[in-house]
Amino acid sequence: MATLPAEAAEHLFSYGTLQQADVQLATFGRLLDSRPDQLPGYRLALLAIADAQVVATSGKTHHPIASRSGEPADCVPGAVLAVSMEELRQADGYEVADYRRERVTLASGMQAWAYVDARDALQ
Repeated sequence: MATLPAEAAEHLFSYGTLQQADVQLATFGRLLDSRPDQLPGYRLALLAIADAQVVATSGKTHHPIASRSGEPADCVPGAVLAVSMEELRQADGYEVADYRRERVTLASGMQAWAYVDARDALQ
């Protein structure tokens, strides 16, 4: 299992396009260090992306979106990305308004940021 570099001030859990090398290069200008992990209590759906720039960057018209299920058995696989605060802001610029950044606890026990369904906050 890869370790995350000490200089990475933040951890970002990705279960979708931010794991793609082309998206990382376009968004951050580099490939990010990562390690596998899981987000318990969430399940995935597909979200149609209307933002042409995001579609051009990812090459996909539909992106996965994690919604809180409340079921401990539900788990979303993904990767923890090591990012700086500036890179976290760059990720904010990449994600569309249907997502919101939230602090989550991963299966490993690590605290990380994750982009989850913004509608969860309204419930």
